[in-house]
Amino acid sequence: MNAVNAEATAVGLDWLATAGPLLVWVVVLSFVFIECALIVGLFLPGDSLLFAAGVVLAQHGAEIQAWALSLAALVTAVVGNQIGYYVGRQTGTRFIARRGGRVLNQHNLDRAKAFLDRRGFLAIVAARWIPWVRTLAPLVAGAAGMNSRRFMLATTAGAILWVPTLVLVGFYAAGLLASIPWLNTVLVWGSVAFFVIGTAYGAWRYRQEMRKPVEERSEAAST
Repeated sequence: MNAVNAEATAVGLDWLATAGPLLVWVVVLSFVFIECALIVGLFLPGDSLLFAAGVVLAQHGAEIQAWALSLAALVTAVVGNQIGYYVGRQTGTRFIARRGGRVLNQHNLDRAKAFLDRRGFLAIVAARWIPWVRTLAPLVAGAAGMNSRRFMLATTAGAILWVPTLVLVGFYAAGLLASIPWLNTVLVWGSVAFFVIGTAYGAWRYRQEMRKPVEERSEAAST
């Protein structure tokens, strides 16, 4: 893992190379919960974080912990989405739709409701792999009145396909990173770029949307 450590230090991520498994657990579970449960999680790039967690655990030879973290993060993702679902169900779209919003607007919510009515299960499963949608899907599903049992099955299936895949791919690919220097460089820089650019762009979009006033029609639509 020396190549991984050197590359992480070169791009300013040496804290990842020396992070203990406990810190990895705290960061991953916290970010996964926020991204799946709260609208502020719209700008958290969970995909790259899960992959990086697997790589860090591989540096410590913590295979059992990689599998355990996959299970814990999976449960956290499901619980987070359940909270998001019930928030949407209780508040309707009052705190989601924004007047003039490009993403959080009543038109998109109406389209989402129609889409969920036709392909609700598959939409929730696929949403795990789509930033932004991953956070919005539970809120929209709850606001749209999607059947709670159906949502639970869909979000669990999505979490099973999402969390263990990224964590374990990161863990078992770590050995390959050390033996192929150019791939090591590409993946490390790619992860950093995705994390930084994705977070910055997502935060900017979130601020732009939240500055707009709440869509008054959304309150009536949710009652």
